[in-house]
Amino acid sequence: MQPPHHCFLCLLFLYLLFLSGTWADLEGTFTIRLLQTSIFQNTSFVDTEGLGLLEDIKLGSLDKHTWTIHFYQPWVHPALPRSDWDTIENMIKIYLQKFNHLINEGAMEKDVSYPFVAQCMGGCKLYPNRTSRAFAYVGYNGQDFLSFDVDNGTWFPSQDTYLSRYVQAVLQNYTAFSELVAVLFNDTCVDDMEMFLRYGKAALERQEAPVATVFARTPRPDQLLLVCRVTGFYPRPISVAWLRDGQEVPPGPALNTSTILPNADLTYQFRSILAVAPGDGHSYACRVSHRSLGTRSLLIPWGNSEMVLIAGLGAGLLAAVAMAAIMMLWVQRRRKHQQMEESESRNSILSKEA
Repeated sequence: MQPPHHCFLCLLFLYLLFLSGTWADLEGTFTIRLLQTSIFQNTSFVDTEGLGLLEDIKLGSLDKHTWTIHFYQPWVHPALPRSDWDTIENMIKIYLQKFNHLINEGAMEKDVSYPFVAQCMGGCKLYPNRTSRAFAYVGYNGQDFLSFDVDNGTWFPSQDTYLSRYVQAVLQNYTAFSELVAVLFNDTCVDDMEMFLRYGKAALERQEAPVATVFARTPRPDQLLLVCRVTGFYPRPISVAWLRDGQEVPPGPALNTSTILPNADLTYQFRSILAVAPGDGHSYACRVSHRSLGTRSLLIPWGNSEMVLIAGLGAGLLAAVAMAAIMMLWVQRRRKHQQMEESESRNSILSKEA
């Protein structure tokens, strides 16, 4: 393998130094991730896909045929001048050409069998105090392969194999490349991200309140599964807990939670399942906390059919009492109004007679 062309790296470095902007007034920590997946079918054909993410918002993807950028959000393209996007696309094409050449060269030198998959992920996490943490990882055939320590400017193998040690040694010899990666993410990441934070503020501040339901399943006679289904919320972070007689149920084998999954409308869903013994005499409720709710929480109780019936009867009685009270008040006011009209009428007649 030969080192990447220094001119390309210098152009990339100089370009990113000119990326600057005003930090949008946003709270929280934000992460930009650049993802690349290259499938090397043979020495002459490589299928490459690329994706850029700001948090979970897709900024753009790479057309694998033309290596041009396809924008997903209407505010991404206006964040930079057209000439800058043209420069980025040209750099991407140069990078991919050299990346494919170097990988193929190393694969043939070390007799790596085709096909294989190389994956790269790089980016940085920006904290509210304007500090950042950079990261870069390389994967091989779906497994962690190498990681980059930005503070020390060194590559570390994620698995101790002959191939990983060889690639590590090659990258360590690319001192200009390693130094560029460190400077790129440590010194220019804030400027790079601020542009998108400013233009994408509305998308990042979007909030959708969760909708929660509680229902029960009976997998066997001696077990009852209480299911709390929460859906339609955004952003992704959410807190769901079960309460037994008003006290939070601690983690344990009876509590099972799913991963947070995406919905088709760019919101998320989540399930929490609690196993209980039928008729144990306790009351249960699902509590949901989310940023869209502010300081409030959703509290969805669960009860058996008798409890639901009693609650229904109680609600019906309360409604009937309230309706009766309203009717009585209306009748009293109506009678008082009629009495006043009759009194005024009698006074009018007496005054005329006088």
